[in-house]
Amino acid sequence: MASIDDLPPYQFAFPGPLRDQLVAAVLSGAKTSTTGLLPVYEADGEPLPEVGQRAAMVDSQERPVAVLEMTEVRVVRLADVDLQHALDEGEGFASVAEWRAGHEEFWHSAPLREILGDPHYTVDDDTLVVAERFRVVERLA
Repeated sequence: MASIDDLPPYQFAFPGPLRDQLVAAVLSGAKTSTTGLLPVYEADGEPLPEVGQRAAMVDSQERPVAVLEMTEVRVVRLADVDLQHALDEGEGFASVAEWRAGHEEFWHSAPLREILGDPHYTVDDDTLVVAERFRVVERLA
């Protein structure tokens, strides 16, 4: 079995209140899915997660707090994200439209646009996103 130090870090959002909220939702069991922009993976040169892969979820201080295991990874058009995925993000979204509005606010933020190297980056229905499902296999904190 790999040690925690051998696992890649798994980060939600940027360090700060949003990450803290998302980590708490994962630890409570409310959050079992997440969505990232495929262009961010490409900009970072980061491979997509694979089913069965484990990672160390980190908090805002970059400390590992849990081991997550990917149970599903899909690349889909933004317009094709379904209600169940949105609900399973555990952030209290009641509709796909509400989920999308919340995510667009983050995806259109200055820090994310900086990662993409485009100060005017915007998503549309055809933007490819990475829809992931995961489970907590071990709590570390």
